[in-house]
Amino acid sequence: MSKKAAVMRGDGIGPEVVDSMLKVLKECNSQSEIILCDAGSEQWDKNGRKDKSYIPDATMKILEESDACFKGPTTTIPVPDAPRSVAVTLRQKFELYSNIRPTKTFDRLTPNKKLDCVCFREATEGLYTGIEVKITDDAAIAIRKITRQGSRRFMNSAVNWAKKYNMKKMVAITKRNILKQTDGIFWEEVQNAIKGTDIALSEIYIDNMAQQMVVAPEQFNGAVLVSTNLFMDIISELASGLVGSIGLIYSANMGDNFAMFEAAHGSAPQFAGQNKVNPTATVLSGAWMAEYLGESEIRDAIFAATEQVINEGKTVTWDIGGNASTTQMTDAIITYAKAKLRK
Repeated sequence: MSKKAAVMRGDGIGPEVVDSMLKVLKECNSQSEIILCDAGSEQWDKNGRKDKSYIPDATMKILEESDACFKGPTTTIPVPDAPRSVAVTLRQKFELYSNIRPTKTFDRLTPNKKLDCVCFREATEGLYTGIEVKITDDAAIAIRKITRQGSRRFMNSAVNWAKKYNMKKMVAITKRNILKQTDGIFWEEVQNAIKGTDIALSEIYIDNMAQQMVVAPEQFNGAVLVSTNLFMDIISELASGLVGSIGLIYSANMGDNFAMFEAAHGSAPQFAGQNKVNPTATVLSGAWMAEYLGESEIRDAIFAATEQVINEGKTVTWDIGGNASTTQMTDAIITYAKAKLRK
């Protein structure tokens, strides 16, 4: 029986890059059932801003009946009473506690820098619970919630990843010298999770980590980097900067029985409709979704094809040194991927 994936095309450049991704999967003969549905601030605006969420009830029903979902880039409007972001809403609803960003440089783009690691971010706790208290007109407190159970399930998924991909290094990013209680619990669970494995563990404070990523990123090659919500949000963005363009970074949010795949970049409304943005992050996230739904050979072909297109540099978008359109780069990836699947 074919698996079901709900696909939200999103806002801004979302529809263009998601259409590219869907075209790649179709041309590679993916058998998963794709159901398109609405989410994001543009449809919220169209509906008179009356909904409490950027995700309409009809979309939520489709999501609940699917095996996985794909979220195109969505805009979160920064006004006090606007809904929570689509990503945060879905992470919390489906308990997608692991946000995973494999981060790997491409030979042509950074010939003198080689980074190949995976960033694991706990995605349901920390400061992102959004619990804030205003004490007076001039003072407010944000609550950083870290639980043992939350840290444990997250760390188990990180260790499973390390075993699956034979990665022998784990780096925990904390600020335990200052946040002794919250990062204390997190660090204990990190240590518990690697007991009985052959993974080498190190701990590094967030401020030093940011410096090390810039000064000597190669030391993290082959490592699984793990941290709490905000710290890893920042470090994974820093890591993607080293790759050369946020347009290359793909990601997944995984729980026990559901996963959401998305590009790491935003909706970039200023580029919408111009057929010029880099489809890579969305195409690779879609290929990863295909693997999750049981089509690993399609994932492998798309990843290899994309790497080939980027390193050749002939049919790439402006952000990575070319002048190809979104559709031209997509078609180049399709040509190579189909050839690899035929072999």
